[in-house]
Amino acid sequence: MKGLSMSEGLSRRALGRSAAAVVGTFGILRHARGEAAVKIRCSLDTAPSHVRNVSIVDFLTKLEAKTGGKITSEVFHSGQLYADLNVAKALLQGQVDMAAPGAWTQTGIVPDCDFCQLPVFYGRPIEVTHAAADGKAGAHIVSQLEGKLRVKVLGPWLDLGFQNWYTTKTPLHTSDDIKGLKIRSPGGAGISWRISFFGGIPNTTAWPNVPLALSQGTFDGFVSTNESVATAKLWEAGVKYSYQDHQYVGQYMPMMSQAFWAKLSPDLQKTMTSLWAENIATYRANAAASQDRARKTLADAGVTFVDPSAEVLDKARKGMQADLATLVKDAKLSPEVVKYSEEAAHGFA
Repeated sequence: MKGLSMSEGLSRRALGRSAAAVVGTFGILRHARGEAAVKIRCSLDTAPSHVRNVSIVDFLTKLEAKTGGKITSEVFHSGQLYADLNVAKALLQGQVDMAAPGAWTQTGIVPDCDFCQLPVFYGRPIEVTHAAADGKAGAHIVSQLEGKLRVKVLGPWLDLGFQNWYTTKTPLHTSDDIKGLKIRSPGGAGISWRISFFGGIPNTTAWPNVPLALSQGTFDGFVSTNESVATAKLWEAGVKYSYQDHQYVGQYMPMMSQAFWAKLSPDLQKTMTSLWAENIATYRANAAASQDRARKTLADAGVTFVDPSAEVLDKARKGMQADLATLVKDAKLSPEVVKYSEEAAHGFA
């Protein structure tokens, strides 16, 4: 060893091996005491700037600080790992630790996730949906998801926001203007039922293909949120009109794989659920503010908005309620979720 005698070099190598052994032993002891750090691999299929991603990153950052680094994380944005449609299977198989898929993407697994399409929520304040999702209806859905997917739902669901109508060439003054139009749906039997109820023709087109499809006239309009439309700059694809009837509230469900959840001590599990509960109100408020900003962005880009009166919305809701049996059959909703949802909604009457 340059600059050292042979004996000094051997001594230093021996000391290095001893130090490495001590560090390794310390790591083993920490793991044995349940103190070793665990890392969450989280999959989201929206961009880092999306309100869902911002909320999840904020939560995981706070979680690492709260646990003193016992829980760390890595978030994979923009569908780098899985799309929401496929992430449930990945959670079930333990291929990813956390996700927050939109409820509408899970209706094929638990049809009751389509509960928000019930007429009792149409045109109602967002608190009505919260009362159901945070109450018995949501608990009924969570129990099914946790059983079928072997996941742990952390707590109340994140909001995306109200879904509305958007069109390119046809001005939307009332819901009657939907008649005869081809309307793109984000998926789910419930939304297709509502499009048909208003006289539209349901169309299924993947979201990444929407801008081109709009510009080519593949469909005349679609159901989405102000945030989604603004983020995609769909005025550049011809969007000019919106009828803001607040059809339903899209929500994301924060899930941990049961395989990962079981690695955590009861104290760490409690820390996670408590921290989520402490922050969900802020995340929901941020989502609402994001939708408001998006509407202003769209208005500045030339999109015309129509806000129907409470009387108009009430009339439409009663009409949909009369066709409830068709929705329940098409969406395969359980009697329990219908009952719990209506009880929650009627509490705001």
